[in-house]
Amino acid sequence: MSLTSPRSHGSGRFPTPSGEGPPGASRGGALLRAATRHSGVRCATLTFLSLAGTAAGLLLPASLGRALDALLADPLADPSRATNWVLYCTALVLVLAVLDACETVLGATTNARATAWLRERLTGHVLGVGPRAGHRFGPGELVARLVGNAAQAGTAPATLAGLFAALAAPLGAIVALWLIDPRLALVFLGGVPVVVAVLRAFARNSSRCVARYQDAQGRIAGALAEAIGGARTIAAGGTADKEVARILRPLPELSREGHRMWRVQGRAAAQAVGVAPLLQIAVLATAGLLLTQHRLSVGELLAASRYAVLATGVGVLVGRLGGLIEARASARRLGEVLEEPETAYGTRHLPSRQGQLELRAVTAQNRGGRTVLRGVDLVIPGGTTLAVVGRSGAGKSLLAALAGRLADPDSGEVLLDGVPLRELDRHTLRRAVGYAFERPALLGETIEDTIGFGHPPPPPDRVREAARTARADDFVRRLPHGYATPCASSPLSGGEAQRLGLARAFARGGRLLILDDALSSLDTVTEHHVTEALFRRTPGCGRLVVAHRASTAARADSVAWLDGGRVRAVGRHAELWAQPEYRAVFGSDAGDNANYTGDERNGGIP
Repeated sequence: MSLTSPRSHGSGRFPTPSGEGPPGASRGGALLRAATRHSGVRCATLTFLSLAGTAAGLLLPASLGRALDALLADPLADPSRATNWVLYCTALVLVLAVLDACETVLGATTNARATAWLRERLTGHVLGVGPRAGHRFGPGELVARLVGNAAQAGTAPATLAGLFAALAAPLGAIVALWLIDPRLALVFLGGVPVVVAVLRAFARNSSRCVARYQDAQGRIAGALAEAIGGARTIAAGGTADKEVARILRPLPELSREGHRMWRVQGRAAAQAVGVAPLLQIAVLATAGLLLTQHRLSVGELLAASRYAVLATGVGVLVGRLGGLIEARASARRLGEVLEEPETAYGTRHLPSRQGQLELRAVTAQNRGGRTVLRGVDLVIPGGTTLAVVGRSGAGKSLLAALAGRLADPDSGEVLLDGVPLRELDRHTLRRAVGYAFERPALLGETIEDTIGFGHPPPPPDRVREAARTARADDFVRRLPHGYATPCASSPLSGGEAQRLGLARAFARGGRLLILDDALSSLDTVTEHHVTEALFRRTPGCGRLVVAHRASTAARADSVAWLDGGRVRAVGRHAELWAQPEYRAVFGSDAGDNANYTGDERNGGIP
């Protein structure tokens, strides 16, 4: 089904954002910035705690050096001096422990807060886009992005705060080496270009690996969701092994990219391990030479050795940088979802109630760019019922989606009571149009919530009246708690589920009712009673019914026959029945309905 808008994806292709970079990169970056701003106070506090911990860590080697010098000096000359420096060191260790604990707790809560915000933001956007989002990405892929990728992207604010501290530590250590003796800092700075090159290579290679790894994860999730939805078919066909192979087809790619990620990280760590000891030895050797020349004290030698270790802390930088790369790759995938535009609504309201639906030169394509409907013109006067029939693939469900703006045409216009659907206020449109589907989603906590699902919910008396109209009241009352029975503990047949979906549509009480094959699972007697109520002339309410049975088409006021994406004919069922091609639309049902007459729409069943 085409759920594209002529303003965005009328060609069936999905555009990339303007500018360079992979799809979703621009939106993903903006999303991370927005998530950071949302947790701005927490991020600022976390940055402060991280920098405070870094500062305490930088003060500790100097304090240890001073304490060592004081202990090596004559303790009797000033006994309190050594004691004070030891106490300073102890206090710094305690401060480091407290800051680390606070940073851990605040970092975890910041991650959770940012993840929750991202999921709320993305979930609202997906629901705002409507069915088009599921058709572009698939349910499993969307769940993987909104759950897994949102959790990874949610770590970005805390990781960024930690990255500042991770950068501050080596920079502060270099400054400390300079303060001890400039020659120590100069020796260390000679190897800094190598460290920078290692980090740049790691960032570049890791970004590509992470992106491909996450894409493979998404394909596995999408295939798994499809298999879960078709579990009964798989079990009946005995194709479980085949489906497992299909689901896990991207697994070799996932494994390859995962190993590549480890190799990139391992290579960076190995290069860092190779460079860091050389720099530390160079600094320590220089400090030792200065010690022999009495230009450094033993305590300063100790401090210099510790600062050399802090300055070569590439491992911490690699970890923080790797986390930020994963967060950015996840944000890119979330950005792709945000690039799908939400359905835009107008501000107009409907005039006096008539219930007339009109399609003017409507053309619509499916996801692959194939034109399904071509120049469709239809009018359903208020108070009448139009049945839409046609072979499989003729565009019946797409037409039903266009009629209530679950999809937008690529060209042409759909009007309700003379107002284009695009120009209607969202709440006005949804109050005016009621839908019933072949497989209704039973949303809500209880059966009553399911029937009354919508905004605003109908009153209880209307819910029960709608259930009686849909012939659902009897089996609902037989449930353990009647209308208060939880949906999760109510195993329903296909026909019972369809009756609840019909009841929900009847309870809306709008001016247009659309049934997309919503009678297919009903038995003949139930269908007869439901269609009696459905096709009863109701002023101010038009009805469009996608019909697969001749008995349903016979009871409608008129029938629109779709063939090859066009309306081949519009007329009474009895009039169209004379054409063999029309009878062939109903297949084996045609032989059982050859004697239908125009009066049978009022209740006659041959």
